[in-house]
Amino acid sequence: MADRPDHMVRDIVIVGGGTAGWMTAAALVRRLAGTGISVTLVESAEIGTVGVGEATLPQIRYFNEMLGIDEAELMARTSATIKLGIEFRDWGRIGDRYIHPFGAHGERIGPADFHHYWLKEQAAGTAQPFGRYCYPIVSAWNDRFELPREDPASPLTHFSYAFQFDASLYGAFLADYAQKRGAKRVEGKIVSADLDGESGFVRSVTLESGTQIAGELFVDCSGFRGLLIEEQLETGFEDWSDWLPCNRAWAVPCAIGGEVGPYTRSTARTGGWQWRIPLQHRIGNGHVYCDRYVSDGDALDQLMTSLEGEPLADPRKLFFVAGKRRRLWNRNCIAIGLSGGFLEPLESTSIDLIQSGIENLVALFPEADCAAADRDEYNRLMDLEFERIRDFLMLHYVATQRDDAPLWRDMRNMTWPDSLAEKIETFRHRGAVPNYASGLFQPPSWLAVFIGQNIVPEAWDPRVDRMADEERSAHLERVRTTIADAVERSSGHLAFIKSYGATFGDAA
Repeated sequence: MADRPDHMVRDIVIVGGGTAGWMTAAALVRRLAGTGISVTLVESAEIGTVGVGEATLPQIRYFNEMLGIDEAELMARTSATIKLGIEFRDWGRIGDRYIHPFGAHGERIGPADFHHYWLKEQAAGTAQPFGRYCYPIVSAWNDRFELPREDPASPLTHFSYAFQFDASLYGAFLADYAQKRGAKRVEGKIVSADLDGESGFVRSVTLESGTQIAGELFVDCSGFRGLLIEEQLETGFEDWSDWLPCNRAWAVPCAIGGEVGPYTRSTARTGGWQWRIPLQHRIGNGHVYCDRYVSDGDALDQLMTSLEGEPLADPRKLFFVAGKRRRLWNRNCIAIGLSGGFLEPLESTSIDLIQSGIENLVALFPEADCAAADRDEYNRLMDLEFERIRDFLMLHYVATQRDDAPLWRDMRNMTWPDSLAEKIETFRHRGAVPNYASGLFQPPSWLAVFIGQNIVPEAWDPRVDRMADEERSAHLERVRTTIADAVERSSGHLAFIKSYGATFGDAA
């Protein structure tokens, strides 16, 4: 547009494809439609993507809704299954099992939160396990699923869900979406970048072919390499490996040999943990570990000997360091995805961090000079997101009673960040859980892990004592039976997926 002021961004260049690149491209062409701003994505078929993240959080549904994507079509094209939460095995103690659900436990009774009434019921010796008061947990363990309803009296109102899908298929789906709406894809390997001598801004990137691609705003989705944010702008990296020491992973898909349940599984091992993600056409498996506690060979053996079906590919080894760039927005370059940082996929946060980066970029969309105030606010929001996720991931490790291997002893006895230590102490003292105005994990998530890993408060909210014991017990039992009855009447998980165009055989 020739009449546009010079201070406006005209051309956005996304460096790298994969899930991060194509999510960014899809969102920008959708949100910037009609502005005349061009979106160009540069990727090379020679450079592979990590592509093992297959589990998501409920926020992905809002992203897809913003794009106008039909959910049934998405599930069919990405071989998706439903995800109601993450099951954790052997984390607190060997033999323990609990689910971090996408929904709350119980319902508010009076002046105090539900878990305070449950704590007193437990002290009286009459409480059922905490998970039986949560609809998505009971539904997940019974391999059932129904869509949420808008009925305040139904337990199907108070939960959400996400997807377990093939990330490479999701990226391809979004690539098709974005290009049909105006995004331009350029094939080529970037060999250099031109920086402005005065401002240090990226002005263009040069491909191996000699082609130059110029822009006012660059989004680095180049993965761990950080082609622009680090190699060119030397932003620096905050290493969090002292707090999250796992630094490697083996990943391998296998044939389906067990249930295709509506949840992801994380099983603690001696030197890390193992994931299991059921899709329509395969099971995704991986072993995340720290090489100080288990060798590469032993980690691979633990993974391969626990597969439930025939391996469908050779195992891939990944290397990483937990942490984030010191600034995710530096000059006129924004790092989204692995180029901005990495936190192990224990709670399926990688795609959500991509989504957060995109949403904050759109909300703070800059003029061509990328004002310092915009950059600072973006970095503040993303730093907060990373730090709160870091604390939540650490909680799983430090809230353990395991004493059978050095990793668990070291994590339990390490010096925690003050922000995490305060959260644990507050809950242990009086059952209070973090309640953020913003942030990914809200009180139900913290509560599920606290209680799931045996951190029991020393006291409950004293207002609970105003309710008669008989009334409290009757209310808790009513919650439990209402949930159990609703689950019993719901559809099987596979039957639901088949109605959404499942690609596998007859559904149960």
